[in-house]
Amino acid sequence: MDLRTLDDWRVQYLGKKGQLSQISKQMGKLAKEDRPVLGQSVNQVKSELETALEQVQNELEQVALQRRLDAERVDISLPGKKPFHGSLHPLTRIVQEIEDVFLGMGFTIAEGPEIETDTYNFEMLNVPKDHPARDMQDTFYLTEELLLRTQTSPMQVRTMESMQPNAPIKVIVPGRVYRRDEDDATHSHVFNQIEGLVVDKNIRMSDLKGTLEQFARAVFGKDQQVRLRPSYFPFTEPSAEVDVRCTNCGGSGCRVCKHTGWLEILGAGMVHPNVLDGAGYDSKIFSGFAFGMGPERIAMLKYGIEDIRQLYQNDLRLLRQFSRI
Repeated sequence: MDLRTLDDWRVQYLGKKGQLSQISKQMGKLAKEDRPVLGQSVNQVKSELETALEQVQNELEQVALQRRLDAERVDISLPGKKPFHGSLHPLTRIVQEIEDVFLGMGFTIAEGPEIETDTYNFEMLNVPKDHPARDMQDTFYLTEELLLRTQTSPMQVRTMESMQPNAPIKVIVPGRVYRRDEDDATHSHVFNQIEGLVVDKNIRMSDLKGTLEQFARAVFGKDQQVRLRPSYFPFTEPSAEVDVRCTNCGGSGCRVCKHTGWLEILGAGMVHPNVLDGAGYDSKIFSGFAFGMGPERIAMLKYGIEDIRQLYQNDLRLLRQFSRI
């Protein structure tokens, strides 16, 4: 017998429509002198049945409890399981590392809006509406004027506008940016960027190279080398693509660097005079340099990750490797 069967028995004999209730309903048909006798007998039987029911119910509950305890028994002699310790995501880790490097060089950190105006994202960066450089970036437009920023470079202008007139600037701007790229092993429609900006009197291209050399050695190792190749960006002049020695082969040439010995990590250049003048700085007195890098690119090179999509898939097989770093 189990508790369900016992409850069915209770309903059959002691329920409102049970057999004892049916017998009690027959008292109206008896003679007055016989009714007390029947009532006393019914009450006595009911009391005995309820006592027996309670006793059996307690026994069955104890049996059920023991079965549950046996099923849930814990073997205290088994060795314990070590709790899994989480770790920083590789992107978070590399962004913090880059921030620490530039903070150590006297930079400050600024943040800007992810929903930007066309004016700041393009026009004040020397990219008017009919400029062919707009074709270099496929943009998510929200309205004719508002868009999801394609770069953190708008903070160049916003930072210069927010400073006191002609104040020196030394700032980095980490943040998320958006472009209508097809997602593949090296591209994503949402990714991170870190912009750097230095403005003061007598800032030269050599200052830019020295800053980037110090950054590369801090992130990739003290023997790392940097080279600058001529390039084009509308908001810098001259502009350069910046490479480091291949982190896989050390410069001897391999599949990763396409046998060139070098890997591109960022774009940089001297701030265009039009950008300086537009933000209220006299380009005849002040000069500056700017650079922009993708933390995903840096993380892939440093940690040997071949597909950028692995940084966004939250695969524990990848992420758990960083708990040991």
